[in-house]
Amino acid sequence: MEDYAWVIEYLPAGHARAIKREPTVQLLGTRFFTLLEATVQPNASIVLGQKVYVGKEGREEVAHIKSRLKYDDLTNGAREFLPVMVKKGVKERESDFVNFVNNAKPISIRVHTLDLMPGIGKKSMAALLKERENKPFESFEEMHKRVPALSDPLGIFVHRILSELMGSEKYYLFTKPPTPPRDQRRY
Repeated sequence: MEDYAWVIEYLPAGHARAIKREPTVQLLGTRFFTLLEATVQPNASIVLGQKVYVGKEGREEVAHIKSRLKYDDLTNGAREFLPVMVKKGVKERESDFVNFVNNAKPISIRVHTLDLMPGIGKKSMAALLKERENKPFESFEEMHKRVPALSDPLGIFVHRILSELMGSEKYYLFTKPPTPPRDQRRY
């Protein structure tokens, strides 16, 4: 569950198609990059990119979480602003993503977790694995210096997270998979 989220869209009059028109925000969770929609407290000041508390108790800006969203449910404005906020989130949690590379393991005999990352081919993966054996990575910058084939480690993670949010991936490494429709759930 998310405790904090960034505002990626603010609809002061709510959705045009909504029966009940109330101020609404679309949010990106800071921990699992969960897409959420919530109503806004009366008199709350909302700005795009603002970090708001969405936990259970003591919310100041958010009245209540309406639902978890799929990428396709986002407004066009939220879709455009999403990459900016994902990039901000990856930067803020750089150490978590560097640790992911330092601790990534094989999934099966033929597939390594790093194979699932866009822009990491067999050669750069072999170089990453060799370099992390010598000394664990401490930052994206160090990762790029020690493995020059990785021109943009930050961009690799941003691309992967966006791809997961769009539902384009089989495996979810950084986000939670969307809830399947009721008729497709396994019990």
